Amino acid sequence: MDPLGEAFQHHFWATETLIKHLRGLPPEALAAKTAGVYGEVLATLSHMVFADSRYLRYLEGTPPPPKTAPDPVRTLDQVADALRDQAVRWRVVLSHAAELDITLPARGTRPELPHSTNLLFAQALQHGNDHRSQVCTILSANGFAAPDLDVWRYWLERRWERPS
Repeated sequence: MDPLGEAFQHHFWATETLIKHLRGLPPEALAAKTAGVYGEVLATLSHMVFADSRYLRYLEGTPPPPKTAPDPVRTLDQVADALRDQAVRWRVVLSHAAELDITLPARGTRPELPHSTNLLFAQALQHGNDHRSQVCTILSANGFAAPDLDVWRYWLERRWERPS
């Protein structure tokens, strides 16, 4: 697999792993919060996954309307469903990434940004890592266990071929 595709495989795996972990925690863990992060656990996870859908829409050629309000908080099942759908959509977009040349329209104080395809890929990966890390911070700050989501763990679980 190509390096960008592998980075997105980690992106999907880490979010799936986080969702599975959250399913094993008491319901109050989803409402936990702490200072210095986006919001409650479920709000942060909802925002992260639904921001990915906006990046995808640009890459698929159907730019989203300007965001005018915070992302709605979805259930864990809705977030998991959206993630599964997005994993397929990301794979399709990645399969023809070299052909894309996205221009992001000016929004607020941001100017129009031509040739932003790589920006959208990088933003999706960084944004996902940032918010997954925030969720783990919230969990640990509130006395809940947090999963190990780093690339080393992903590689050992999904890519490492154990010697026979």
